[in-house]
Amino acid sequence: MELEPRVLLDGLVFPESPRWHDGKLWFSDIYGGKVYTVDVQGRAEEVANVRGWPSGLGFLPDGRPLVVSMRARLIHSIGPNGLEIYADLNGLIGIDPNDMVVDGEGRAYVDKAGAYTLFGGPKQLGYLVLVSPDGDIRIVADGLANPNGLALTPDGKTLIVAESHANRLSAFDISVDGSLHGHRIFADLGELGADGICLDAEGAVWVGATSTGGFVRVLEGGEITHRIRVPGKWAVAPMLGGEDGRTLFLCTAQTTVFDLRRIRTVGRSDGWIETVRVEVPRAGWP
Repeated sequence: MELEPRVLLDGLVFPESPRWHDGKLWFSDIYGGKVYTVDVQGRAEEVANVRGWPSGLGFLPDGRPLVVSMRARLIHSIGPNGLEIYADLNGLIGIDPNDMVVDGEGRAYVDKAGAYTLFGGPKQLGYLVLVSPDGDIRIVADGLANPNGLALTPDGKTLIVAESHANRLSAFDISVDGSLHGHRIFADLGELGADGICLDAEGAVWVGATSTGGFVRVLEGGEITHRIRVPGKWAVAPMLGGEDGRTLFLCTAQTTVFDLRRIRTVGRSDGWIETVRVEVPRAGWP
């Protein structure tokens, strides 16, 4: 089934990591260096200015927002007085951390991508890091082909991760202590890329297929049930939200690999938040 989105918000650079929380969509504009919220009427508000490329977002059980600063290799909490360091990933993560998902117990899973092969680097495998509420930080999975978008099932027992360089979604079982085991393929996406992801109440995953195929809804095993094409744009990341959980928010960007490589100097990117109504509501985290 084909769905047609509409633009909710423009004027962004490269929106990522959308999260529905407390009646608004939160997202990072990575290369704009900001965290924003936007409501369903398109009214946006700047929440934080984050040096070092803000990316993954999540919320602790007490409601405090967390944001990953990629270049600083830190997780910040966002409070009324600005940013505070929540976790320091330096020494454990050697290349920029990226996406993050926080579960109902306050455990944060953060991925470390492999080398930026899009930018001409050698292919290297990435891993997942667990930041526990007590401050313990450890690697809980490795050998992943550029781990990217992350999601947790409603029962908190399964983590799904997009492996961008393998064009697939993988799944892990989650132990009581937050450790991961039982790595397996959830869905092979064939020629489609895999960036941000979110879950719906039927266990399907919405996937941003980056620059290769718009957004798709895929079932475990690989069947694609819905497609959303965004011609001329990158399909970066989706998030289900809205009052009934059936508004699908889409982070999109018009750019090129070359422009992203140069974005800190003269690179170019234009970004949007778009929406489309779907039948099955959100589930799990984020």
